[in-house]
Amino acid sequence: MLSVGVIAALRNLGLTVAPFKKGPDYIDAGWLALASGRPCYNLDTFLIHRDAILGSYHAHTRNIDLSIIEGNRGLYDCIDIKGETSTAELAKLLGLPVILCIDATKTTRTMAAVVGGIKTFDPDVNIGGVVLNRVAGNRHQRILTRSIEEYTGIPVLGAVPKLKEQRFPERHMGLVPTPEHSWAKPAIDAIRLVAEKHLDLERIQRLAATATPAETGSAPKADTAEVRSNSIRPTIGILRDAAFQFYYPENLEALEAAGAQLVFTSPLMDQHLPPVDALYIGGGFPETNARALEANTTFRNELKALADNGLPIYAECGGLMYLGERLQLEDGDFDMAGVLPVVFGFSKRPQGHGYTIVRVEKENPFFPTGTTLLGHEFHYSNVNEWKGKAKNLAFSMQRGTGFIDGKDGVCINNVLATYTHIHALGTSSWAAALVKRAQMHRQSR
Repeated sequence: MLSVGVIAALRNLGLTVAPFKKGPDYIDAGWLALASGRPCYNLDTFLIHRDAILGSYHAHTRNIDLSIIEGNRGLYDCIDIKGETSTAELAKLLGLPVILCIDATKTTRTMAAVVGGIKTFDPDVNIGGVVLNRVAGNRHQRILTRSIEEYTGIPVLGAVPKLKEQRFPERHMGLVPTPEHSWAKPAIDAIRLVAEKHLDLERIQRLAATATPAETGSAPKADTAEVRSNSIRPTIGILRDAAFQFYYPENLEALEAAGAQLVFTSPLMDQHLPPVDALYIGGGFPETNARALEANTTFRNELKALADNGLPIYAECGGLMYLGERLQLEDGDFDMAGVLPVVFGFSKRPQGHGYTIVRVEKENPFFPTGTTLLGHEFHYSNVNEWKGKAKNLAFSMQRGTGFIDGKDGVCINNVLATYTHIHALGTSSWAAALVKRAQMHRQSR
């Protein structure tokens, strides 16, 4: 909320702010993009090589006033004891100062010890300032500020009181995505006012000016010569609405760079699919839109007919669920597209959550066998009934949960659907492969 508030407040001052999200998150990135009026790009050192991280950061910070990266979890938290995927390591890689947001509930002088410990844990991390969160009052704020600045030398850049109301609705361990939230802009305005009132925006701008960004890296480039040699660009359809909304901007940009033209469609809003040469169906929340998805029988039937006739389809998580036969939820069973022979259920606890390492073991339309893919998964759905065969599961899980029995990557005809989300900068061959399949399908017709 503070990241969104700071970005919105700086934008309100007339500044151009480039937003980034550390880690693989989609929903936070959507809120940051809405607050800034610009796409929010993900910087994830597990999914993406360090040179590509640098290349992406520098490419998207040209001609802007400042950039803000929202971290994730604690500053030093990571997937192993070495800290390689932590927010701290990203800050060091990019040469940027860090603002700590600390929960000051029922603490005073002890918080100086906490901040001091964070500062000395890794002296190479530039802790540039502290924002106090959930402060009880002026006296509490004064004691905290004097203690932290006296014992650590780190300036306190603001103090946010306990808020009487919170306008950011939550679901599944995070915020409700902006496309589903009619109060998204009023919510951002509310937290902007909090930031303007309680944070020292001028000092935050001065701190940003002290950044010493590392040298520019280079993002990987897909081999697109074969596709671009054809004068007719293939059309790839993207399902995007409240049910399917989890797309990295880089993935869509990579498809265009590889030679595709994109067309957006919605099974919630459109009765028919537009003419396409391939489909990309991202993740989202089909379970919260199951009744509407079932009701659009024309769209579902057209999708199944196209898939049965060889249309290339790449689907992730929510897209995988939509391609199945049914969703079994507490309030009933709902028919989906019926492309894949699987029935999904839904749990109150995450069934897969975290980074994944996937090995491609069987032939499929998009990845050579023997390829290792780095991705992430986050789903509450589970497989209630799988009617396919072992040969239809192209991936084995080296890390993560996947689809069923340590496998993922449901592959039938030219359809590949998986719980694993990939990032185009970390899997540079993906976009060219999807565009090539689209081109082949176009030519075959």
